[in-house]
Amino acid sequence: MFRRFFLLAIVFFGLISLNGQSIQIPVAFKARFIQQIKNPKGKIIKYRGTVIFNSPSSTKWVYTSPTRKEVCSRGRQVIVIDHDLEQVNYYSVNKRFNLSKVLSNAKLHHGNVYTTKFDGKLYTVVINSRNQVEQIAYKDNLDNTVNIIFTNIQYRSRPFPVSKFECIKPINYDSIY
Repeated sequence: MFRRFFLLAIVFFGLISLNGQSIQIPVAFKARFIQQIKNPKGKIIKYRGTVIFNSPSSTKWVYTSPTRKEVCSRGRQVIVIDHDLEQVNYYSVNKRFNLSKVLSNAKLHHGNVYTTKFDGKLYTVVINSRNQVEQIAYKDNLDNTVNIIFTNIQYRSRPFPVSKFECIKPINYDSIY
């Protein structure tokens, strides 16, 4: 589940325009997020944390609640540090999901809401008053409804240092490849 979310989010921030209306894509940004996942039985779990991003594909998600995780991705490499389980998972992503293609056909639904269908799935994107992506919702492959809300978005004109995106494995954690 985390892996799908991060792959989607990595490409998501590379989006340049929707249906002729340009979305301001920063060189880098920092934001707080709430990721709400609702399963088909109606059970809801909310994750909270912060995210930093450098264009085009460096992202670090720091989950603070209800579990502590760090997810670092650069290009095709994803590292997940689960502090509660004391383990680090390493992934190599062979097939990149291209959200820019998903959203290139997005149509204005109403107000600041855009929708598009890709690969049989409906995606909804909400743009805030500053023309920034504020929220995205979709159904994942397990039929869960995923809703990600970004707040306190701080755009930057210069990238964050590469060191900000490192996930450093604590010595006593297990590694899973």
